[in-house]
Amino acid sequence: MQERDQQDREQRGRERGREQSQEQWQEQWQEQEETDTGRRLRRAQFLRDLHEAKALRDRVQPRRARAARMRQAMRMRSFRW
Repeated sequence: MQERDQQDREQRGRERGREQSQEQWQEQWQEQEETDTGRRLRRAQFLRDLHEAKALRDRVQPRRARAARMRQAMRMRSFRW
C-alpha cells in the first residue's frame, strides 16, 4: 500500500514538472519571438542608415563614388559562377 502511494506521488510530481517545463518553454519561446522582432527592427534601421550614409558619401565625394562604381562594374563583368 505504501509503495502504491509512493508511486502515485512520484507520478503526480512528474506531471507537475511537465506542466512547469511546458510553461517555461512557452515563456522562452515568446521571449525569443520578441527578441527576433526587435532584432529585425534594429537591422532595418541600420540598413536605412547605411544606405543614407552611402548616398551622402556619393554626393560629397563624386569622383571617388564614380571610381567605386567603375570598380564594382568591372567586378560584376568579370564574375563567373
